[in-house]
Amino acid sequence: MLAGGPLDVLTGDYLAELTMLILGRDRLKDPSAGYARTFLRQLEDGLGLAHEKGVRIVANAGGLNPAGLAGAIRELAAKAGLPVSVAHVEGDDLMPYGDGAAAGALTANAYLGGAGITACLRAGADVVVTGRVTDAALVSGPAAWWFDWAPDDWDRLAGAVVAGHVLECGAQATGGNYAFFTAHDVRRPGFPLAEVAEDGSSVITKHPGTGGVVTVGTVTAQLLYETQGARYLGPDVTARLDTVRLADAGPDRVAVSGVVGEPPPDTLKAGVTRIGGWRNEVVFVLTGLDIEAKAALVRAQMADALVGVAAADWTLARTDHADAGTEETASALLRLVVRDPSADRVGRALTGQAVELALASYPGFHVTAPPGPAQPYGVFESASVPADAVSAVAVLPDGTRTPVPPGGPTAPTRNRAAGAGGLAHQHERAGVGEGGGAIGGRTGPTRRAPLGLVAGARSGDKGGDANVGVWAESDAAWDWLHATLTVERFRELLPETRGFPVARHALANLRALNFTVTGILGAGVASAHRFDPQAKALGEWLRARHLDIPVHLLPAPEETGP
Repeated sequence: MLAGGPLDVLTGDYLAELTMLILGRDRLKDPSAGYARTFLRQLEDGLGLAHEKGVRIVANAGGLNPAGLAGAIRELAAKAGLPVSVAHVEGDDLMPYGDGAAAGALTANAYLGGAGITACLRAGADVVVTGRVTDAALVSGPAAWWFDWAPDDWDRLAGAVVAGHVLECGAQATGGNYAFFTAHDVRRPGFPLAEVAEDGSSVITKHPGTGGVVTVGTVTAQLLYETQGARYLGPDVTARLDTVRLADAGPDRVAVSGVVGEPPPDTLKAGVTRIGGWRNEVVFVLTGLDIEAKAALVRAQMADALVGVAAADWTLARTDHADAGTEETASALLRLVVRDPSADRVGRALTGQAVELALASYPGFHVTAPPGPAQPYGVFESASVPADAVSAVAVLPDGTRTPVPPGGPTAPTRNRAAGAGGLAHQHERAGVGEGGGAIGGRTGPTRRAPLGLVAGARSGDKGGDANVGVWAESDAAWDWLHATLTVERFRELLPETRGFPVARHALANLRALNFTVTGILGAGVASAHRFDPQAKALGEWLRARHLDIPVHLLPAPEETGP
């Protein structure tokens, strides 16, 4: 990014939910740790070039120890002979946290906004590192500094938050993880950048000569990623995603405009991690005939060993094919995952019993790996804390500590939540109907086909919840998608979502639906609750499901020749 073209600010998002747990364990071993050391290694290569070009660097790589990272950056700059001023933002750390069961938290951090970053840049910092801030704050904070926005410039701030959300996952906005990836060369996508204007609008693009693609589709996909509802709540502003407008602005350029902002809620999101217990797993390979009977035999033989184990989950993946040409493609995988508060109960003794069945179980018995010890697993929980109870501080380059107040006048959380629900309900009542091939009042022939032929999807996780965004690329396809993909149809297509609350939100400007499946990921990614613990492929599963689709929306069949 530094070498490829002009930049004013280079940002970096280092703090996935799982990362906080990893940094927490690091801090237990070494109190001076707790920040992303990879950031320091990257600065060894890039800090000199950034200084030469006058590019400011803003990153949340400080994790649990932003002051420690700031000090390490100063040491790095001094060794390189670079006169770089460094500042950091702290105050997000809520430890010690809670009482009772909650008192066992490993980490607890409030999600701060961009105001602390703005204060550091106004004080002349070349590098700003933070702890837990919202991902989008890495863009909205610098934008507020550059244009000298007021804390209640809601629309401008909301526009910058949307730009930040598009950029936060890097190449996901330039063709990475894109539903229609076969339409473009995305072997080596470049990184996205945002040209932010004074009114908060922006153009999403990338440096000339870099790979991948920036289209309305790639930007739509990222806008839908890991969001919940029409209102995108943040500590500085609430961005109305149902007001976002995207337009093609030239090759690899997408204009983002029209974003409406509202006051932020009066609470901040907090992320809490703790060690949830111990887990282990064994994967049995079942080959050839009688797969179901072989699986039933193993489960019966392991039943006594699993008595008293807190949780034991079996999954049979039918990866086998009839009359297969290779042994691997003739095989299915039976996976046993065990969890317990006691490491001994799910340790090597348990997995050893599984392997000891080798000479007395199904024909062809083998496993994918030798028995191993139990491993700790983590739990991520979201909580809310009063915004005025969190004391954020910008530590300026000269060491001055400047308190950062909550962003602007706030709106009560209960009103904001009610507003979001009311808006979604209006969308549902106005647009969602049931019924075969009826499209905008007319009917036509349908064909059984995968949803992905007419819709893209992007999915991900928010703690224990999964988010699935689905969009159409034409108005006709949107009319059909909006009318057809109800919550009931969504559950029908994805049976694993049954039994969990599912909410649907319509974003008409984006021709998109956003579904949130509450609780399907259990205690979050660190607990490895599901086969796909971050729901990254849930959207692709949805696109692969078949339903009756109007023929005129489907791609024309390829010519088969005479």
